[in-house]
Amino acid sequence: MQVYRSIATVAAKLAAVGIAKSSKNQQQGFAFRGIDAVMNTLAPLLAEQGLVVLPRVLARQCVERVNAKGTALFYVVVEVEYDFCSAEDGSKHVVRVVGEAMDSGDKATNKAMSAAYKYAMFQAFCIPTEGTPDADAETHEVRSLPEGFRDWLDDMTIVAQQGGTAALQGAWKQQDAHV
Repeated sequence: MQVYRSIATVAAKLAAVGIAKSSKNQQQGFAFRGIDAVMNTLAPLLAEQGLVVLPRVLARQCVERVNAKGTALFYVVVEVEYDFCSAEDGSKHVVRVVGEAMDSGDKATNKAMSAAYKYAMFQAFCIPTEGTPDADAETHEVRSLPEGFRDWLDDMTIVAQQGGTAALQGAWKQQDAHV
């Protein structure tokens, strides 16, 4: 099966050169390998070997969080399968990974997909690493939820499920009067 020969050839070429941690996190000052460096290094090797990598998103979860400054953050986790396909004989190998990221705007899913791709490539091709583990270009300090908030939210969910919008509005007004 040509797909494994192609993966092995790409891995051998990457073992000789690796991918440098040439990007720098501005907040913590650590070096990392960004998605651009990974794609720019891999693209010619994949093309040379007739190896195509196709993503398939299996699942996506998004949770809204709050950072230490009180700004909304969107935390996204994606489960992705990548089909490594040989253009020569159609043979295929599947790699499944999870990618996660946070963003205060509309880029959390893009960042999670980039993380999934990077780590699928690092693992499939055994790309050499240097120093500390790779990290995202951004890090976020997430503030924990206030004591009792999760219980309150669960209670409000039950009220809404059992009594609808009117019951939820009544419970909200009652809660607001106690605050």
